[in-house]
Amino acid sequence: MSDKTGQGARTATIADVAARAGVSTATVSRALAKPDSVRAETVALVMEAVRACGYTPNSSARMLRTQRTQMVLVVVPSIANQMYSHVLRGVDTALAPAGYGVIIGNLDSAPGNQSRLVELAFARQVDAIILLCGYIPGSHGRTLVEAGLPIVSLCAPIGHPSIPDVCADDEAGGREAGRFLASLGHRRLAYAAGPKGSVVDTARWTQFRAAALAAGIADHDIVRVEGDAGARFSFVSGMAAGERFLAIPDRPTAVFCASDEIAMGLMKVVRRAGLRVPGDVSVVGFDGIDQVDYLDPVLSTMRQPRQEIGRRGAEVLLRMLDGTSTPDDHAIRLPVELLSRESTAPWRPAPRARLKDVRG
Repeated sequence: MSDKTGQGARTATIADVAARAGVSTATVSRALAKPDSVRAETVALVMEAVRACGYTPNSSARMLRTQRTQMVLVVVPSIANQMYSHVLRGVDTALAPAGYGVIIGNLDSAPGNQSRLVELAFARQVDAIILLCGYIPGSHGRTLVEAGLPIVSLCAPIGHPSIPDVCADDEAGGREAGRFLASLGHRRLAYAAGPKGSVVDTARWTQFRAAALAAGIADHDIVRVEGDAGARFSFVSGMAAGERFLAIPDRPTAVFCASDEIAMGLMKVVRRAGLRVPGDVSVVGFDGIDQVDYLDPVLSTMRQPRQEIGRRGAEVLLRMLDGTSTPDDHAIRLPVELLSRESTAPWRPAPRARLKDVRG
């Protein structure tokens, strides 16, 4: 075999590796593709031969042989949303050791992006799909489900019989937020909503309201404040909700926000208008994104186990790919944690801060 660095060097083959390691080509293939199925000593011999020969596995040949690309499509509503960074990290920690890479499909509210992702799936350029968007993208009468690939939904249940989901316990989080604010003595509450029709938003809102009612708060003292319908769980939506909150004649003294970004937007608007947080209004978010640790005041929030959601969801997907998934994989709910911090305080009757003129 020629020196791999020489001018006339040829590309090393799997047969070269097998000859150098003193094993069969089938053993080399198994050692590279599924090292757990081969003795550790043999794997070490094969890897030493791979390095000595300068062998690089032919990914195209492997795809033809296994009918797999070793890539997973992860569909994200917006890559700019901090909520998803830790989820993606969790996904990668499970997929990478199994030999899978990730393709990020950023929807970002652009219809053309859905079409591109559907084409990607139907062209079999990925082996499986992870959805973080809470719905099944489609284009021109075709959806990702019809591509026939394994799909798992993270962060939001979809309700499709063939799509398992791994999510935070949104209902429990909503209940805990309602109980917490009621326990601080607040008797008039608001919910700064996410997008209408979102399963996640519905779960958080209905259980927040139910907990407030159970705590003796009157139904007319529980107000739902809508944000920007097209901005989903975003900072922009929170600012829109903040403007509507300010317009309420007898404003609530506490607000539970459907996401941390909504809470950040709402806090910006109400503080600009002269209200104190938490002196005039207590604010609770949902997610536990890193940014809220640096707010002044630091935001109280219902923290999701975002990295754990990603890891557990990717593990479910790997079992689907291997044909070893079970009914227990279909709906996994992970607990949330209340972080009581500076943006919430017990209610005390006090003169409200005078609103600034925010129109100019």
